[in-house]
Amino acid sequence: MKPLVSLRAATSYDRAVIEAALVDLLAPLGGMEAFVRPGQKVLLKPNLLSAKAPEKAVTTHPEIVRAVIRMAQQAGGIVSVGDSPGVGSPRHVAARCGILEVIEETGATFAPFSESVKVRPKGATFHELEIARDILEAEVIINLPKLKTHQMMGFTCAVKNLFGAVVGMRKPRLHLQAGTDKAFFALMLLELAEHVRPALSIVDAVTGMEGDGPGSGDPVHIGALLAGADPLAVDTVAADLVLMPPEQNWPQKIARQTGRYGSRIAEVETVGDALESLRPGSFRPSKTADVNFGLPPFLKNRLRRSLTALPAVDLSRCEVCGLCVKHCPPEAMTLAGGRLQIDYKRCIGCFCCQELCPHGALLTRQGLLLRLSRFLQKRPKTT
Repeated sequence: MKPLVSLRAATSYDRAVIEAALVDLLAPLGGMEAFVRPGQKVLLKPNLLSAKAPEKAVTTHPEIVRAVIRMAQQAGGIVSVGDSPGVGSPRHVAARCGILEVIEETGATFAPFSESVKVRPKGATFHELEIARDILEAEVIINLPKLKTHQMMGFTCAVKNLFGAVVGMRKPRLHLQAGTDKAFFALMLLELAEHVRPALSIVDAVTGMEGDGPGSGDPVHIGALLAGADPLAVDTVAADLVLMPPEQNWPQKIARQTGRYGSRIAEVETVGDALESLRPGSFRPSKTADVNFGLPPFLKNRLRRSLTALPAVDLSRCEVCGLCVKHCPPEAMTLAGGRLQIDYKRCIGCFCCQELCPHGALLTRQGLLLRLSRFLQKRPKTT
């Protein structure tokens, strides 16, 4: 059977609008009762990337979280909410983005994701991963991603959101181990999602993020909610909604290459509002798609800075706080003479620095050949 993905319009984050839209969204899937039984421990996993206000579109909106908590509680679930942010304590980040207040108001429990447990996912990347004990102890996991661009992976939604199951500084270690191999990192994300196996993924696409996501892009109104039991199928529909090409979406690209069912829109059944009726007028992708023109590895290494996009410092915005230096997986960033400097020989292009910078001081600089490739792709074809 084809995996089922439901879509529903949601024009704003008004509480009544979100509550009604979520009921309609889940109805074709059997309602919340199809996923939550009385007495079950239910963990909600929103996107809590960093301590940004809801209107920045960096994190899952608190009204989505509030409504899903209520629905899970009404189904008899014992609800907790948690994630592991890229930087900052989980409680501080949850408070700043408005979700901690929702947790307290609804009587749910805050899951701190403070303790890790080693697991052995099936797959070809890492033989062992450390994920939050809160994830493993939950009987039902409801994944609540935000639809955003992603400077390293191209796109972040249901699959990438589950990387938050990896606690704290263990994330940079995985980035470092993957290095510049985006295909390897994307495969790890797919294997992690298959291990965590959320019962349900509900996507906050009322306001998404375009451009330099997932932390420094621009909010963009989409006006949609998506839901399904298969996170890969949900991502396939979400990417199609914003016309994200599979070649720019690394998890989907690798899912197709490895034959994972649900990675093509023809393999997914959609219900609810028509996909075409929900498409935004425009959606600007990230700047980081690589080009290699089939070059051999030794030549790709020599031309790397021309073939790809890498972070660059906006000195007018940089507050020299050192946050990026502390969290850079390959230790490519240093502070010298009161300025932030990047060693591009060590930089792996993971854009963790850009995700975490609270001042928006890390920009995306495209290499010459990448810029040329993008220009040629945009030129109108002549016959």
